[in-house]
Amino acid sequence: MRILHILDHSIPLHSGYTFRTAAILREQRALGWETFHLTSPKQGKAAADVEDVDGLRFYRSPVAEPGRAGLNELRQIRTVEARLEQLARELGPDVLHAHSPVLNAIPAIRVGRRLGIPVVYEIRAFWEDAAVDHGTTSEGSMRYRATRALETWALRRVDHAFTICEGLRRDIAARGIPEAKVTVIPNAVDVEGFQLSGDADPGLRRTLGLEGATVLGFVGSFYAYEGLDLLLDACPGLFARRPELRVLLVGGGPQEANLKAQAQRLGIADRVVFTGRVPHAEVSRYYDQIDLLAYPRHSMRLTELVTPLKPLEAMAQGRLFVASDVGGHKELIRDGETGKLFAAGSADALASAILDMLEHGGRWPAMRAAGRRFVEEERNWKNSVANYAPVYRRLVLQQAA
Repeated sequence: MRILHILDHSIPLHSGYTFRTAAILREQRALGWETFHLTSPKQGKAAADVEDVDGLRFYRSPVAEPGRAGLNELRQIRTVEARLEQLARELGPDVLHAHSPVLNAIPAIRVGRRLGIPVVYEIRAFWEDAAVDHGTTSEGSMRYRATRALETWALRRVDHAFTICEGLRRDIAARGIPEAKVTVIPNAVDVEGFQLSGDADPGLRRTLGLEGATVLGFVGSFYAYEGLDLLLDACPGLFARRPELRVLLVGGGPQEANLKAQAQRLGIADRVVFTGRVPHAEVSRYYDQIDLLAYPRHSMRLTELVTPLKPLEAMAQGRLFVASDVGGHKELIRDGETGKLFAAGSADALASAILDMLEHGGRWPAMRAAGRRFVEEERNWKNSVANYAPVYRRLVLQQAA
């Protein structure tokens, strides 16, 4: 089986998107399939047209000079289409597998029809919803409606659709796409790649000013939908009840300046540590400093529909967390068993959940074990990636008939 994947971006860039991709590709190769990988101009300018990263070979697309909105997207589609057709003729794949966004699906559909290759489209999120959170559009705007219409157009024309969770599957079905045409490939983790959480490095703890503290924390990108502003809003009341508490925020992103300003405004800046982005190899050392993770995502279409990776990664490491009860979390987390849920959008509910966890440390060993067991038995990449096999085989047989 030869699969040509069409991607928005890939490693060595770091994001949930690239980590999911790398895991899928490695597991597909473990099944004996040949995989090839084309990235769109969103990867940025690369040193070469072909790049080997962590044992995976990526074919890069040329990057044009930026133009006005609309023209950029059209150029991207044409660029990916030309590069894809060249590679498809050269590599002879059995399946073209396009991944979000629709700017990758459109060229895949065109090339697949010209060359007689089955096309599948994997939706990891609806990018119009992500654009709402980033502030580049608003729900119901012309751009939002146009993007949504393009997604639906592509879903109707591909041979099969994959998505990452039940929330997105239901949304796709609501667009009139037959349920038999959609398969869920759940977010998962490579369990062997995660060690159980270790003891905090005392030297790093001193450097961060966390000696003697109980640490709440978050590790990742600071997007608005992550709800870190809610965590800071909960802090004055928490600090009054538990003076030893500190907050450790590891990473960076669009909301970093706003969060720092908020901490100053609330008078808690001396108890909130911003590390900035840290090297990937060092992330586990920072995780080990955190006693309780917080995933306070706000409720919006994106978070209600899409399951994140972070809680699964936390479970794989035997870490403890509280999380808002948005749909994406509820699909992953068993409240009180593998994590603690609280009412989304409520700083009081978040504070209560944190205090409840801190005051009942006797439950922690069982929760750590339950989380690890959940990812070992259910949410591992071997189980998830196996769901591609029957679809690929059916499409290849249909094409050959």
